[in-house]
Amino acid sequence: MANITAVTDADFEQRVLNNDKPVLVDFWAAWCGPCKLVAPEIEKLAAKYGDAVDFVKLDVDANPMISQTFGIMSIPTIAFFRPGETPVGVVGFRPADQLEQAFNLVQYAPAKLS
Repeated sequence: MANITAVTDADFEQRVLNNDKPVLVDFWAAWCGPCKLVAPEIEKLAAKYGDAVDFVKLDVDANPMISQTFGIMSIPTIAFFRPGETPVGVVGFRPADQLEQAFNLVQYAPAKLS
């Protein structure tokens, strides 16, 4: 299983905003059907890019402060935080290849061995 960790209101700043690596954040809730569909897609990306990009999830019900700060009105919202840049995000279910394209993750692909 891919390494996707949970973040909270308390540690979001440290683990996402102050991270030296880019971070993909899955804003989700346990009752959200589309959130359950997107979770395996994010696991695929974490397996592929996990050495270069951190993958985290934030339960919006348990952590309303961060959700409000970033204006999360619909879930799932998948946001990509690059160090020093404004985050970009997409709302709703997206397959892994669309998320990969939306956030230009290919630039973080591990170098292929010759």
